[in-house]
Amino acid sequence: MGLNIPQDLDQWRNWQRNRHPLRKLRAMMRPSPDPTFVVAVRGDAPAVLVALDADTPTQRMSLLEPLKALREKPAAVLAPAGLSGLGQILPGGPWAQVSVQGAELPEQLRQLSVVLAVGHYLPAGALAHAWSRQLDVPFDVVQHGLLTPHAPPLAGHAHLLAFSGADADFWRSGRNDVTAAVVGSQLLWHGQQQPAGDVAREERPLFLGQLHGAELPRTALARAAGEFCAATGAVYRPHPSETDQLSRLQHGLWQRRGIKVDRSRDALATRSSPVVSVFSTGVLEAAARGVPAWVTYPSPPAWLEEFWERYGMSPWGTEPTPGPAGTGLEPAKAIARVIEHQLGGQA
Repeated sequence: MGLNIPQDLDQWRNWQRNRHPLRKLRAMMRPSPDPTFVVAVRGDAPAVLVALDADTPTQRMSLLEPLKALREKPAAVLAPAGLSGLGQILPGGPWAQVSVQGAELPEQLRQLSVVLAVGHYLPAGALAHAWSRQLDVPFDVVQHGLLTPHAPPLAGHAHLLAFSGADADFWRSGRNDVTAAVVGSQLLWHGQQQPAGDVAREERPLFLGQLHGAELPRTALARAAGEFCAATGAVYRPHPSETDQLSRLQHGLWQRRGIKVDRSRDALATRSSPVVSVFSTGVLEAAARGVPAWVTYPSPPAWLEEFWERYGMSPWGTEPTPGPAGTGLEPAKAIARVIEHQLGGQA
């Protein structure tokens, strides 16, 4: 099994738009302006460019932790102009801001030797990929989440830095133009370094919501969550993206039916209650910390069963999901070694 759309990014974007008809209609009625960007530069003549599309935990772990592991090597970070607090989240420094005129490569970046991103399907990653092609330098893609058949395709001639060999094969989907190396997951490695203290095994489970997901019908995701919470007394924890009106209506409906909805903004890493979800990364995050975690979904499709198996996720009613196997070297440092090798340093 592999990606449904293994190579054509435009086809993947069309699929994604068609999964959200209302969002597609709004975009047609009020087209978004072209994205604008800023570049932060550390040192003279940066050799490494990191494309940061959002300030999320997964992108911080996948992109900024390797940047920290590169210590004070001259580097640059490309980000959307509207990303607030960029200077506060970047490691090392000092960082100087450089203006970006449209899609034109700034003069300060013409000595780049490596580009690092989570893909070329988001605006900053797309521009960084175009610059990598212009300069004919490696485009490294760091896996930052779990892979379903609906994941976006990799850029042509990318070098994938994957969680596992199985994930590398899955994302490449038989393509010969993409190379890969296994580095592990910085997010899960970080969780293993912070094991939960007193695990509340007898507490009501925390169901991690995914109503925003395009991989399964929203109605089916809501039914799976609602039925599980009603049957077990689990507390529903909305995904941070569940702020739209339809999601809020669903949350209210559940509350009127006696299902507790967790409105706190506590990080999942601070919780010790058992965790359940359909296919959330949070299941593996919890397992990495030693917290009991499971997956559930009535009559799962074949791709979801394969997903559970590939990541070692345990269905509800069986033994909890085991913690992920360690990779030895911290993933951020493994990524930094790959980059150093590409720059001509020691692997």
